[in-house]
Amino acid sequence: MRLFIKKTLLLFPSLLSASLVISQDYPINPVEFTQVHLQSRFWSPRLDTNQKVTIPFAFQKCEETGRIDNFAIAGGLKEGKFKGIAYDDSDVFKVMEAAAYSLAIQPDKKLDAYLDDLITKVAAAQEPDGYLYTIRTIHQKNPAQPIDQRAGNQRWSNLQDSHELYNVGHMYEAAVAHYLATGKKNFLNVAIKNADFLANTFGEGKKYGVPGHEEIEIGLVKLYRVTGNKSYLELAKFFIDQRGNHQHRKMYIADWANPVDSAYYQDHIPVTQQKEPVGHVVRAGYLYSGMADVAAITGEQSYITAINQIWDFTFNKKMYVTGGLGAERGTEGFGKPYDLPNLTAYNETCAALASMLWNYRLFLLSGNSQYLDVFERTLYNGFLSGVSLEGNLFFYPNPLEADGQQKFNHGHATRSSWFSTSCCPTNVARFLPSLPGYVYATKANDIYANLFVAGTGTIKTANQQVQITQQTDYPWNGQVTFTLQPEKSSPFAFHIRIPGWATNQPVPGDLYSYTDSQKPTLTITVNKKPAKYQMQNGFAVLNQVWKKGDNVELTLSMPIRQVISNQQVEENRGKVALERGPLVYCVEGVDNGGSIANAVVSRKTKLTAELQPKLLHGIMVLKASDTSSKATKPEAIFTAIPYYAWSHRGAGEMAVWLQKQD
Repeated sequence: MRLFIKKTLLLFPSLLSASLVISQDYPINPVEFTQVHLQSRFWSPRLDTNQKVTIPFAFQKCEETGRIDNFAIAGGLKEGKFKGIAYDDSDVFKVMEAAAYSLAIQPDKKLDAYLDDLITKVAAAQEPDGYLYTIRTIHQKNPAQPIDQRAGNQRWSNLQDSHELYNVGHMYEAAVAHYLATGKKNFLNVAIKNADFLANTFGEGKKYGVPGHEEIEIGLVKLYRVTGNKSYLELAKFFIDQRGNHQHRKMYIADWANPVDSAYYQDHIPVTQQKEPVGHVVRAGYLYSGMADVAAITGEQSYITAINQIWDFTFNKKMYVTGGLGAERGTEGFGKPYDLPNLTAYNETCAALASMLWNYRLFLLSGNSQYLDVFERTLYNGFLSGVSLEGNLFFYPNPLEADGQQKFNHGHATRSSWFSTSCCPTNVARFLPSLPGYVYATKANDIYANLFVAGTGTIKTANQQVQITQQTDYPWNGQVTFTLQPEKSSPFAFHIRIPGWATNQPVPGDLYSYTDSQKPTLTITVNKKPAKYQMQNGFAVLNQVWKKGDNVELTLSMPIRQVISNQQVEENRGKVALERGPLVYCVEGVDNGGSIANAVVSRKTKLTAELQPKLLHGIMVLKASDTSSKATKPEAIFTAIPYYAWSHRGAGEMAVWLQKQD
């Protein structure tokens, strides 16, 4: 029987083994992503492009750059020297994970065979005791060859920078995905052999090292959920608990960035004492996601308390309006509170992904929609900008301002096809096909509608199966229709997320707010009659007896809004950003005579939305015109486009934050 990847099972696949008993887990369960089929004018083309362009392109680049050959060389299948960087193994694993998702959605014999061949190379590269790290294995065979200093002189000798554990964390995620997609154990067995080796190497009374770059914690929990081997869960918890504890080892201090201390690695104090996000953003986001996973299973409340406190600090003081995280380029770090420069903003695409993983897990723990609000803001803006509409060009950083000259994107002033460190393209490839699994969730008999994406979902609750068809042209308008088809008439609660932007709160805290006096409208009907509902944790909860064919209509008005920052964000004083629905807009020179100098907003500025189906695969643009008394008729001032769509027409000027005049 063919097994399919299930988003639910990627988080907690306890149903796969009768012998596996997990006493507790997330109280809210994601709906399997293979059970949600999108028919979205906005998202379906992006996912199709990812499958047909991005994944094959990423494999091609991994071949061209020697990333795949490294496994064959390490395994003795061919001669050669190591090419690339110590952590390049992880890119191959991430694209393999993406390919497994693709196989789960649409079987492909050619891709299936390609993966089997690649798995053979990975298995060959694994040393007899389970160790897997191609740069070290190849160096052992070619000791005269210079080795990347990050790899260290011997196993585990430079855990803070080697990525030995980070790499295999991504392998675990890929192996679990492949097993669930195909039912084959060839890749899973490689992961299990490595994890068993690590469980015998690290732990209390053994080796006390921890990964310098978090990620393995997430992978270990996924492996635990598939196998039921508690030693993997225990090892994930060990790595988390040892972070910031230096009784048995030295703290990690970066020597390549000045000044940076152990906080760069989140290794300055124990994680349960950390209250502020510090250091490298992607490392931190993966850590907090891993803590959430372990806490959900073990009930470790101190983890939940810590990551909630860190979350409050992060999204009230360090988040860009696009949802991006990371103000510091040199360290790829968070930066100081309220220090959010636009031109030099880093906002790594990988950091956007890490943020979404963290926020979604906090929703699963709490049922609070504020985490989904941040998830959605990041998804449509700070993450989606990271990949071109064509699927083969990428941003590593995602700034909120550009001058058209500065080569901010690792040597490029626009998107690039690849990078020497290509974590961002490969993360894009693996996240996009999983998107359907974020649309719905369940808790016992209750159903949560988290995201507004047209398509059909088959949702299994505690006592029946419910099919939901969602019709919408979101994010271009706020009309959403749900048609429910339960197997039998029965009572349950249908939770529909009401986005913060629809209730005059762009973000959960006070970091950003709307300045205008517009009041968005909200209506909900059931079978064309006004619905009775209660607001709970940001969801409109409709609790009634549902029958086949019941129709729920949600209508959210989408006025154009002007956003200001908290006054402590010095960079944005006297400026506004423009939003419509979940989308943040920007002004590009290409639409405005080559310059954004005239993009100024005043009380006399009239803003209108206009759908342009032939521009940038179809977008809603914002037109700004001058309605002052001196103008005999409204005069065009500037045109704004969704931020995710910028830089598709050459390098040029761009700004999200615009000057505000009285």
